[in-house]
Amino acid sequence: MDQWVERYADDPVLFVREVLGVDPDPWQADLLRAYAKGGHQRISVRSGHGTGKTACLAWVIVHQMLFRYPQRTVATAPTEAQLYDALFAEVKVWLGRLPDPVQKLFDVKSDRISLKPTPKYPHAPDDSFFTVRTARAEKPEAIAGVHCDLGWVLLICDEASGIAESIFEAGSGSMSGHNCTTILAGNPVRTTGLFFDTHHKLRATWTTFHVNCEHSPRVSKTFIADMKARYGELSNAYRVRVQGMFPRGDDDTIIPRELIDAALGRDVALIPGADMVWGLDVAYKGDDRSALCKRRGNWVVERPKWKRGLELMQVAGWVKGEWDATPATERPTEIMVDAIGLGAGVASRLREMGLPAVDVNVSESPAITFQQYPNLRTELWYQMLDWFRARNCLLPTPLVPKDEVMEDFTEELAAQTYDLAGSSGKTKAVEKKQVKKKLGRSPDLGESLLLTFASVAGRALYGAGGGSSKGSWGQPLRRNLKGIV
Repeated sequence: MDQWVERYADDPVLFVREVLGVDPDPWQADLLRAYAKGGHQRISVRSGHGTGKTACLAWVIVHQMLFRYPQRTVATAPTEAQLYDALFAEVKVWLGRLPDPVQKLFDVKSDRISLKPTPKYPHAPDDSFFTVRTARAEKPEAIAGVHCDLGWVLLICDEASGIAESIFEAGSGSMSGHNCTTILAGNPVRTTGLFFDTHHKLRATWTTFHVNCEHSPRVSKTFIADMKARYGELSNAYRVRVQGMFPRGDDDTIIPRELIDAALGRDVALIPGADMVWGLDVAYKGDDRSALCKRRGNWVVERPKWKRGLELMQVAGWVKGEWDATPATERPTEIMVDAIGLGAGVASRLREMGLPAVDVNVSESPAITFQQYPNLRTELWYQMLDWFRARNCLLPTPLVPKDEVMEDFTEELAAQTYDLAGSSGKTKAVEKKQVKKKLGRSPDLGESLLLTFASVAGRALYGAGGGSSKGSWGQPLRRNLKGIV
């Protein structure tokens, strides 16, 4: 064992090759060497998808646990899925590659791996461990207070672009230790924050890596071709997900892609007392979809649902079926229906069936900001932008890596642009038909979420008390707003 430790303790690249049986990519080997220097090391890795980033982080963690004592390793990420399903699971995979006698040195639990006690080291579980902590903005202590006197500290921040600045601020003391190695890694989805700064104005004090899928032997050429065909080689989605480059600022995009991606599966508490509101975008037969989105305050509670090729009364029947299948305590206080064209008939039928349907005409005047926006549609898009900017909202986690519903949903939200409305100079969200031309399909899923914000617009002006907002469920709501009836 002494010979084994002497051979690999200072050479993690050799350890990965000979013990774990993997030949690291050149950038992975360079990262392992940077970590091996010890002392106060600060490393930042921006990459596309599937380049071996998570595996490399796991190799570093396994090496730290084996060859440094005492030591404390803490990993954090914006979501539990990223921590437990990706990084923690990856660490367990590589621990399983170790010789059996070495594997038996560790006690593996659901969120912690520690060294087992021995007569020589009775306090080993407290002196040498790896644990994971979700990075929550409202609880910023994820990497705070991590110290190890006369030992080593390793801090791993995965998907670092999505970690709130309050987390890094609270953990600044831990990150500044003399024997602390900090590694930030992830897709570069934000052009602000510590992760961005480490590759720009702080680059001189950080060891940085840029991993492009186009140059990685681990990434399928099919994936690259699919991303290029879906988003375009010059798009931000291609830059971030394939090239590992920070997005360009799209001057005419209302909701930046990074805000949308950061909300997927975000670990954030539901705001107490928030009403459930459904948004219904109505289509009639043809290729467009009727889409239904359910939002309670800062949560979109489930993936948007859609139906194609339905008659209008069939759309009403579909929504009534959703209502009947929903527990009474989870039913919406309002169902906001796009009333332009065909939707008014659906809203009327829903009210006849006893549902709280509200007609929304997004082409009418805004509810609040008359001086800034020319119509309600634009006002709602900017209300939704504020919702995303608060960084405490949640979009559902994709069910699978290529969840087409969630991919369409997020792409439609990011595709909405604005221009100036004639001589007035007011900011105007471009019409839905222009977005449809850009995407090659109608943005029905994104529009269904947009409609839920019409409830906020109406109540902001006239309040929600005394039944004046919700009205009688058997009658159209009257708010004295042209666009919301």
